[in-house]
Amino acid sequence: MFIGIAGSAAASGIAVIIYEWIAVYFLVLLGWIFVPVYTSCGAFTTPGYLRKRYGGKRIRIYSSIFALIGFVLFNISIEIYSGGVFLKQLLGWNMYLCVVIILLVTAVYTIIGGLTSVIYTDTLQTVVLIAGSVVLFVLSYMEVGGWGGLQDKYMSSAANETLLNTSYYGCGLPREDAFTILRHPVTGDIPWTGSIFGLSTLGLYVWCHDQLIVQRCLAAKSISHAKAGSLLGACLKIMPFFLYLIPGMVSRILYPDEVACADPETCSRVCDNPAGCSNMAYPLMVLRFLPSGLRGLMLAALVAALMSSMTSILNSASSIVTLDIWRVARKRASELELMIVGRVTVLVLVATSILWLPILEKVQGGMFWFYMQSIRSYLIPPWCMLFMLGVFWKRTTEAGGFWGLILSLVVGVVRMVLDFTYTTPLCGSGETDERPSIIAKVDFLHFAIILAAFTTICMVVISLFTEQRPERKLRRVTWWTRHDKHLPDPDTDDEEVEGDRNQDVIGTMISPNLTDVNKFEIQLPEVKAPSNRFKTACMTWVCGTTGDTVKQSAWEVGDDQRQRERDQSLSENPFWKRVLDISAVITIIITTVLIGYFN
Repeated sequence: MFIGIAGSAAASGIAVIIYEWIAVYFLVLLGWIFVPVYTSCGAFTTPGYLRKRYGGKRIRIYSSIFALIGFVLFNISIEIYSGGVFLKQLLGWNMYLCVVIILLVTAVYTIIGGLTSVIYTDTLQTVVLIAGSVVLFVLSYMEVGGWGGLQDKYMSSAANETLLNTSYYGCGLPREDAFTILRHPVTGDIPWTGSIFGLSTLGLYVWCHDQLIVQRCLAAKSISHAKAGSLLGACLKIMPFFLYLIPGMVSRILYPDEVACADPETCSRVCDNPAGCSNMAYPLMVLRFLPSGLRGLMLAALVAALMSSMTSILNSASSIVTLDIWRVARKRASELELMIVGRVTVLVLVATSILWLPILEKVQGGMFWFYMQSIRSYLIPPWCMLFMLGVFWKRTTEAGGFWGLILSLVVGVVRMVLDFTYTTPLCGSGETDERPSIIAKVDFLHFAIILAAFTTICMVVISLFTEQRPERKLRRVTWWTRHDKHLPDPDTDDEEVEGDRNQDVIGTMISPNLTDVNKFEIQLPEVKAPSNRFKTACMTWVCGTTGDTVKQSAWEVGDDQRQRERDQSLSENPFWKRVLDISAVITIIITTVLIGYFN
């Protein structure tokens, strides 16, 4: 966010803020619409929800594999690239050396901690990051003379090479619509039609269905806590206009020869990227503009936040592989085996992401924020429609969802391959734009609209011609059935154990007529403990388990069952429900007013 939004603002103006402000609406939808559905059916992951909603294994496994590919394309690679940009500016080292350092430290962090450490660390770092970025915003805003000064100075900020030869380097000048959020649907780089309708399909998936985000709410104590968390996230999404965007634009004003370079050779010399150096906007402000003490604190918080984000992503990837892929193949896998599979998953994803970095640097004119959104536009809309139809249309079938995904994947991948094959000519290169019309004339956000419509048609038509899922299997898995008293009937071909690994043992080993449950114990298959301290340390710190035998009394099993019922409860305190509802409405109104005012 710090690097991507600030860099795009430096290059293009304020329109990029629509990506953040539209997220406010979706975060409210997450807490008020989707989390209640996920919670009521007892889903632990979003692929797990798809299994409960659609049945079978095809969609669940496909969604898990897609999530892992997505982690490489627009999560892990983005995180390590942005961290590399910061460390490169700070230390002057090679990009890939910086990436290796980040990954080594993050690996230790990931092995020692889990989701709990991520949540606590994120909370502390958020306070530091907001405090530091508020100071940077105030100082930079005062430096340019307020909003009026920002407008005047930004519109005249350009590199000396650009000013000396505007006919050749005209692409290096600020856009005429730099201070417009909703831009022309044809000539705008972020067309308003795409930012309202196309971005909605991306935002719905990222903020309401992506495991990386949803896992935070599913870990909440109650529905009220989940709503409060998503509402706080929505409020924080209002702030990037001031915390990231304005400092990014000020950076172009203060350092135009670096941030706004238009000549490929100059850009290569400045930042090793001939496509442009706008991604340097925020790092330069932190390194050159902040006072020394605050600069060090901000850098430490940013690097720590990077590692925390990486850990969150890797934790999600590990959960998906172990719960939604490996457990399908090996339903009786031991805890040790699952932990090892999770660690290996982390290593494979990180290695693949590093190999993807050279492609990331070259596409979308060097602005990796637009790279990330374009990749999502080609792959995510089908998944958005799968979740939306699954939650709101009971008639959607497994066959309709699966084949809709497959057909849409073909269309999206074709567009993505064309986008990588025919890249945008570099600014100042003098090259003519020879890209096919489907690339040059159809913005990726407009393509997201087309792909979403195509997916919806495919899923609806195929669902109407295939057998509907029985009502007894739709309990608590849609918006309309979320308050049903009974859980959905499991599929006979896919009754996998999830969450509590004793769940299937209980029914066969506990007699319903036991009078003294305290004397009864359940013993899972024994895993022998390590024979020495060295092995114990390795298994504890590297594998996340001691390998000891797990024993649980029937009394504890009863507690687990009662806890599971509480976890799936949708009850709320009436007072706090009213407070949260009113706060959500106020947040939405404020966001809408801001979009209208700054547009």
